[in-house]
Amino acid sequence: MPLALLALAVSAFGIGTTEFVMMGLLPQVADDLGTSVPTAGHLVSAYAIGVVVGAPLLTALGSRVPRKRMLLLLMALFTVGNLASALAPGFGWLVAGRVLAGLPHGAFFGLGAVVAARLVREDRQARAVATMFLGLTVANILGVPAATLLGQHLGWRATFLVVSAIGLLAMAALARLVPPVPVDGRQGLGREVRALGRPQVLLGLLTAVFGFAGVFAVYSYLASMTTEVMGFGDSTVTIVLALFGLGMTGGALAAGPLTDRALRPTLYGSLAALVLALVAFRFTVHVPWLALVTVVVLGAVGFMTTTPLQMLVMNKAKDAPTLASASNHSAFNLANAGGAWVGGAAVAAGWGWTSPALVGAALTAAGLLIAAVAGLLDRPGTGEGASRIVAGSPLGDERVTEAASPASGS
Repeated sequence: MPLALLALAVSAFGIGTTEFVMMGLLPQVADDLGTSVPTAGHLVSAYAIGVVVGAPLLTALGSRVPRKRMLLLLMALFTVGNLASALAPGFGWLVAGRVLAGLPHGAFFGLGAVVAARLVREDRQARAVATMFLGLTVANILGVPAATLLGQHLGWRATFLVVSAIGLLAMAALARLVPPVPVDGRQGLGREVRALGRPQVLLGLLTAVFGFAGVFAVYSYLASMTTEVMGFGDSTVTIVLALFGLGMTGGALAAGPLTDRALRPTLYGSLAALVLALVAFRFTVHVPWLALVTVVVLGAVGFMTTTPLQMLVMNKAKDAPTLASASNHSAFNLANAGGAWVGGAAVAAGWGWTSPALVGAALTAAGLLIAAVAGLLDRPGTGEGASRIVAGSPLGDERVTEAASPASGS
């Protein structure tokens, strides 16, 4: 694998750390800024709003900017957003800093996935994309727990200062390791928008919204399930979250080669496995050791859906995949927000702390149904095996290559 993928993974590590660390810092932020924890929870939503708005907006604005330069600009904006968060004099300014930090998230991952796919041979594109996302999963194992611990001992501002430093390191790695990847002169915003409007791309985005929502219906309340249902103490919550992160990493490692081999079967299989794992968690959560095993499985099968979904929308967008790829991350963040809202509504309705697992299973089952319908509607010969993002030139050749191998599962 090219060293450029390491630079993308380091960037993903920083982005993943800042995205999830706020959940562990809410009490410290609320106490320091004189607000309540529920009000401080709006900081999580502020970041998600930045992602949803920034993904299509910044991708559109940068459609003519050379890929490497755009990656550097996006990481610079991420660094500034985290620095602004660290220096925020009040709650309103911190909300603005979180929105600013979230703006480049989707655009970076969307463009980064396209660049990663173009750095390798056609038959290793999904593995390259999964390698970049590996930084995101490692952030949940190491970055988030370490940043939370740092914030608890040195203050939440120190956490965002360290994340800003990671952003600077990522910029240096991108500048040194990523080769120039020019934009095709034929490519423009109109072409990207038309690609985004293709039915198979829209169905892929809709699959992401519903399919991945099941993950966050549970993940958002995993800490409460740990203490209220599993019977563990508060000190165990970090361990349980780290186990979920370990599962995510395993899922990411498995998703790359499986997606390269058979995209749609990997998507169907991971969504189906996620439905079963969510239903099982409703019952295993009452048996501590079984609950911990199921948490790992949930992280694995949940994150195994991300690579095939990413490759699906990129392949279906064909010669203009950047906006579709970035919009996929808007879809994932809508899934995060929607899953957390539906899971919370189930708890608030008095259905108990285990109810998010069942409503999450229903959401993911809807995503699986959408994916199955999309597969049935896909015309013969236009499946994901029929087109790839590029022939694999690190020099940025934008041509779409027709694969010689048969379509995998369309």
